[in-house]
Amino acid sequence: MAVTSKAPLAEANGEQKIDLTVPKELSGVRLDHFLVQTCPEHYSRSQIVNAIKAGLITVNHKTAKQSYRLHAEDHIEGKLVLPGNGAPPTPQDVPFDIMYEDDDLIVVDKPAGLVVHPGSGNPDKTLVNGLIHRFNELKVIGDQQRPGIVHRLDKDTSGLLVVARSQQAHAKLSAAFKERAVDKQYITLVHGSPDDENGNIVMPIGRHPVHRQKMTVREIGGRFAASNWKVLKRFGRFTLLEVTIETGRTHQIRVHLSAIGYPVVGDQLYGGSRDNTDFDRQLLHAWRLRFRQPFSGVMLKFEAPLPADFQRSIDRLEQKR
Repeated sequence: MAVTSKAPLAEANGEQKIDLTVPKELSGVRLDHFLVQTCPEHYSRSQIVNAIKAGLITVNHKTAKQSYRLHAEDHIEGKLVLPGNGAPPTPQDVPFDIMYEDDDLIVVDKPAGLVVHPGSGNPDKTLVNGLIHRFNELKVIGDQQRPGIVHRLDKDTSGLLVVARSQQAHAKLSAAFKERAVDKQYITLVHGSPDDENGNIVMPIGRHPVHRQKMTVREIGGRFAASNWKVLKRFGRFTLLEVTIETGRTHQIRVHLSAIGYPVVGDQLYGGSRDNTDFDRQLLHAWRLRFRQPFSGVMLKFEAPLPADFQRSIDRLEQKR
């Protein structure tokens, strides 16, 4: 059973508001561990602990220690301050390609290695800094730390990303992603060779109970997540897959493929002991995106070719076949 909330976790005015009810399956979990699992990943464990110590978090309307053991139906309320004290990002000349733009939205091709928005450990030189450098009007769209952003890609994942150019477009595009009305397909190179030509992965995903930066399959406390994959090409010990995601959980493709024994090549977080020395980075690319223009209703379709380094890795494997 997933964590329930009387009001959604929401960010506004530089703060993360919390209003959560503890499910019976998580009874006995420490308060700090519970919040580490449920709060967005750009909040560090130390930020969460500091908020508890400062009395910004209450359990059943009373302050509590970080070691407090929760009970089923406990009501947790409070707030966290956004990383960087909520200071708005500054415009910076950051390189990225624009695939499409109209009055309502922008579609960019994010290079691998570029963080989407400022956060803990990445205060600047992000995609957001580059976006507001090119499109000054984005500063006031959506959350001030993530202006215009309606979905994300991991730092080392390349490919297509949609940005809203108005508050109305931000609301409509955010709703489209939430309602799973956006088709998202990725290409990835994985270790191993699946027996089947295609498959479905339905496994709930949640925060790792020990390692803050990792997600994991969690039958208790995880959120529904579904991915579909098919083989594009086999290279002996490696396989090129196309993956379509029905949901958009953090690190979803990487967690799901690792869980079934075929981790993404170059993935330092979920690749286990696999040898990635022949590959410079995580080979995961958001290559196809399809959704309706939020106001005209016209179906928009985009494809981003594989980045040069990804293509070189494929070419090397082709030569060895």
